[in-house]
Amino acid sequence: MSETRAYGSWPSPLSAAEAADSGEARRLMEQWVTVHGSDVWWTEYRAAEGGRATLVRWTPGDDPRDVLAGSGTEWNVRNRLHEYGGRPFAVLPDGERFVFTHWGDQRLWLGGGGTAVPLTPPGPGLHYADPVAVGGEVWCVREEVTGPASTDRRRALVAVPLSGEGARDPGLIRVLAASHRFVTGPKVSPDGRHAAWIGWDHPAMPWDGSELCVAEIAGGRFGAHRVLAGGPAEAVCQAWWRGPDALVVLSDPDGWWNPRLAALDGSVRALWSGEREVGGPLWRVGSSWSAPLADGRIALLVTGWYERDGEWSHGTRLALLDPGDEKLAYVDGPETVWSNLASSGTVVAAMGAGPDHAPAVLRLDAATGAVDRPARRPGPRIAAPWRPRPVHRAFPSGDGAGGVHAIVFGPRNPGAEAPAGTRPPLLVTVHGGPTGCGNDALDPTVAFFTSRGFAVAVVNYGGSTGHGRAYRERLRGGWGVVDVADCAAVALALADEGVVDRDGLVIRGGSAGGWTTCVSLTGGDGGGVYRCGTAYYPVVDLLGWAGGETHDLETRYLDGLVGPLPEATGTYRARSPVHRVDAGTRPMLLLQGEEDPMCPPVQCERLVAALAGQGVPHRYLTFPGEQHGFRRADSIRRALEAELSFYRRTLGLAPSEEPEKEGRWTH
Repeated sequence: MSETRAYGSWPSPLSAAEAADSGEARRLMEQWVTVHGSDVWWTEYRAAEGGRATLVRWTPGDDPRDVLAGSGTEWNVRNRLHEYGGRPFAVLPDGERFVFTHWGDQRLWLGGGGTAVPLTPPGPGLHYADPVAVGGEVWCVREEVTGPASTDRRRALVAVPLSGEGARDPGLIRVLAASHRFVTGPKVSPDGRHAAWIGWDHPAMPWDGSELCVAEIAGGRFGAHRVLAGGPAEAVCQAWWRGPDALVVLSDPDGWWNPRLAALDGSVRALWSGEREVGGPLWRVGSSWSAPLADGRIALLVTGWYERDGEWSHGTRLALLDPGDEKLAYVDGPETVWSNLASSGTVVAAMGAGPDHAPAVLRLDAATGAVDRPARRPGPRIAAPWRPRPVHRAFPSGDGAGGVHAIVFGPRNPGAEAPAGTRPPLLVTVHGGPTGCGNDALDPTVAFFTSRGFAVAVVNYGGSTGHGRAYRERLRGGWGVVDVADCAAVALALADEGVVDRDGLVIRGGSAGGWTTCVSLTGGDGGGVYRCGTAYYPVVDLLGWAGGETHDLETRYLDGLVGPLPEATGTYRARSPVHRVDAGTRPMLLLQGEEDPMCPPVQCERLVAALAGQGVPHRYLTFPGEQHGFRRADSIRRALEAELSFYRRTLGLAPSEEPEKEGRWTH
């Protein structure tokens, strides 16, 4: 029998602790996958173990196992390349040994047989990523910290001896190439004669313009490189060799990331083209959206609009491309979100998720069609009647430039109902990046709120990926304007339709989403749209952020998002929430990791100081040991409990099941 209670006050079986222990869905989708023979290897995020990532191997017929278990060290298979990290491991040709990076010391290690030995020297300021075994060496990206400023970084492709001698004598680690400020790891042609990699320079971000470089290899050393694809207005996000004389390249010269064949003679032709994305933003070096099969077909992750069960939705599907007929054969399954595609022979593996299941590894034998999902650990324990149901919508955009995309989840709780004639509060959720996207995968955070009677709208505002370059570049010069207007347009449209309560609109987001949240709540009357908002590790002061308060990769990001300095100094100041605080600012909750190098605590602290004495209810909580994006189960739990309490307090709902145990509200 249903219990009648106000929206937002429904009792839920999904506690903050359970949602946190299940892991944050976005973090799970960031795990790395590879295939060697018939075996699948992947990194697995463990929220309950301090947010570390372990390395797992699965052989068909056996249970998945931690390959570093029992070694006496709590390994964390991550690295700090570009701070977001790059591919952290590679399996050696013998299928038993592997190389990996460890977060604790950032060294490159050789594992296998229950032991691990270092390959690179100790000491701070050296980061390695995106490795590949070549003969008796590992070729990878090395990042060096050369000074105290965030921009004091140097990157190169290097060769590290597998013998371990480089750990004792750093002079034995050879530099192979240093073409750009930012580079991906090298891919070696089947005949060993050429190497290819992707590079880009400030002020471009990799999705603005990047280059595919190719160099001849002679005596284990690289010659001068030449550019085979890409440029100032073309972004290459992945490349791999298809024979000794050509590469499959994912790039967007016509505005969509599609697969192309780039030959060493300079010719480039499309393998398949369409207004769908086969690729994405290269936030993390080593990401992959395509992989070769031994029978000549190509596995692809294709993002776009699809009809499923009579309804249209936007998501990603796994497809097999036969280059001979340029047709895609989609693989049926419940997954709508994918990441990090890998292959060996005719076996394909990737991390996949959908509205009814959390992220998990999928293994497909493309020769037989057999599919396995070797789940290592259970996902969120959310029974079907409680799972949020996504509705994909397009709304008129805030700037009149076209449609803005959003995924709407209504309240869902079989044991509760709201009083007749009432409408639920709405949490407008803003993804980070801002060059990123939200998706409809089963997310314990969304379920935490929808099961309590909140509606949630995940807004893919102008600037989001998955909709082509033109949609992505709607945000160019307009960060803090376009994103804010698009989010407000979705919220107000849903209120006008009577789907949600106009007086119960809330905005929340992390990183760039935290920026959009803070801009939306400040300036004049706070936009007059939202009652309150929550910002996780936000950007709030553009001049400070561009002036050295973020890491090297994003130091010049604002050139495209807002404008170059010093010409745009006035715009930087006018749009920054830290300079927009007044008595009309809406209540806000600020949540900040204490070790965040991308959006450091000084940003939040500056905003808290500006709020002092303004009469604006606000609360600031910090999280020890957390960087950019909370990884620890206890941190995620604390944050969810603080959010729920904040919304119920501000919207006048029933008190939270969890009493406030820390901090206090300031006016």
